[in-house]
Amino acid sequence: QVQLVESGGGSVQAGGSLRLSCVASGFIYSEYSMAWFRQAPGKEREGVARIQRYGTLRWYAESVQGRFTISRDNANNTLYLQMNSLKREDSAMYYCAAGRFVTSFASREYQYWGSGIQVTVSS
Repeated sequence: QVQLVESGGGSVQAGGSLRLSCVASGFIYSEYSMAWFRQAPGKEREGVARIQRYGTLRWYAESVQGRFTISRDNANNTLYLQMNSLKREDSAMYYCAAGRFVTSFASREYQYWGSGIQVTVSS
């Protein structure tokens, strides 16, 4: 049974930091590219950051470039998102996702999804 379980969300003031984690099980984690998506109320889901299987290549949405860092630990089947200098507009439900053959942030390329975790940034 495939599971992606996110943790580390919560409420923080603008300018603060949070670190999200996503523990994967039920599939061969190291063979999948991983990504973080987010969705705010009334908005479409957007890709935030993605990382290829071995962690050497990473891509970021322009809105988070320089503030967020995605990383992965293949030995422990865990994905991370370090979020610094948080802004109110970063408030959203954050999801981790896994894709076998990923070339972009297109949702259809990701086979497995977590249930999401809330991040709220207040001013």
